[in-house]
Amino acid sequence: MSTVSEVKAKAGLEDVVAGESAICYIDGDRGVLSYCGYDIHDLADMDHGVSFEETCFLLWHRRLPNRAELGDLQTQLDAARRLPEPILRAMKSLPAGDGMDALRTLTSMLGHYDQDAAVHTPQANYRKAVRLTGQIGSLVATWGRMAAGGGAIDPDPALGHAANFLYMLTGTRPSALAARAFDVSLVLHADHELNASTFAARVSAATLTDLHSAIVGAIGALKGPLHGGANAEVMKMLLDIGQDAGVERAGEYVRAKLARKEKISGFGHRVYHTEDPRATHLRRFSKSIGEKAGQPQWFAMSERIEQVVKGDKGLNPNVDFYSASMFYSLGIPIALYTPIFAVSRISGWTAHVLEQYANNRLIRPRTEYIGPAYPQQVLPLDQR
Repeated sequence: MSTVSEVKAKAGLEDVVAGESAICYIDGDRGVLSYCGYDIHDLADMDHGVSFEETCFLLWHRRLPNRAELGDLQTQLDAARRLPEPILRAMKSLPAGDGMDALRTLTSMLGHYDQDAAVHTPQANYRKAVRLTGQIGSLVATWGRMAAGGGAIDPDPALGHAANFLYMLTGTRPSALAARAFDVSLVLHADHELNASTFAARVSAATLTDLHSAIVGAIGALKGPLHGGANAEVMKMLLDIGQDAGVERAGEYVRAKLARKEKISGFGHRVYHTEDPRATHLRRFSKSIGEKAGQPQWFAMSERIEQVVKGDKGLNPNVDFYSASMFYSLGIPIALYTPIFAVSRISGWTAHVLEQYANNRLIRPRTEYIGPAYPQQVLPLDQR
């Protein structure tokens, strides 16, 4: 009886093409991830890659900036990092709890204090995208600092986006290695096609709601444990094994979990059938940052877990696996791991929202009906 297309419904819309985009391309069979035609391995190269700010420009404009354009964007982001005073007061008033709850609430509040809140032109929406990108980093860093009992730290205009985040969180200016490692992690997480949170943002934007509302929808989707949070679970697993347990204990621990048919966080991916290309870079930074911090055990244990899971289950690590130990060695609290995802992905979310606005059609899919046969007879109440 269905009038929907002959294409059968797929659980979770797996491999269903739901739209067109010029932002991100993935080939899961070959392990390819590219932003606007640029391979992620080139963008994330330690020595010759690009910064997160350049990546933002690329996602928003589909090309890399020249020096003057990059300077202009850096100036705009720097101006946005200082949060409105009412936001800081609200942050202090929120109950202690999940950082994603705070991020969702405070991002919504930012819409009330944006100077372009009531303006929906392409130019105004772009300005809001830039401001939100600067503000989200400050929100997460300041929330983390306040949760640890510290006070808010003003951003340093001499520091880039990644270095400023670490500085505003810890109160210490990061080393060049730490800043670059975190910068690369932001580049790697910046976009990933129609993942759940990005799709949520585009569905919201397609109704022509405002940009802040679309991003709040994305944050709500990211909060779900089937989307965000895997790297936090990876680090909890490493801590459960114990920092002095040694690599063999790590292998035994994971084999016991596999024997109980328990899931090992940080492995496998819905799209990639080979190694997640982002994991390639994070593996290297997990090692170098861990050694620099005097905590090489986390990488050693992670490497052993990868060997066991890959050998026994044939699963490759995804973006979450090695980011866990890298973030921990950078001194980042586990509670901030998922909010940090948003610090990066705000660039991709806003790029997709702007793209949706530019060529909009309301996203209104259909379902394949599997309920009771039609037509059903309505019986009188006393006959039911």
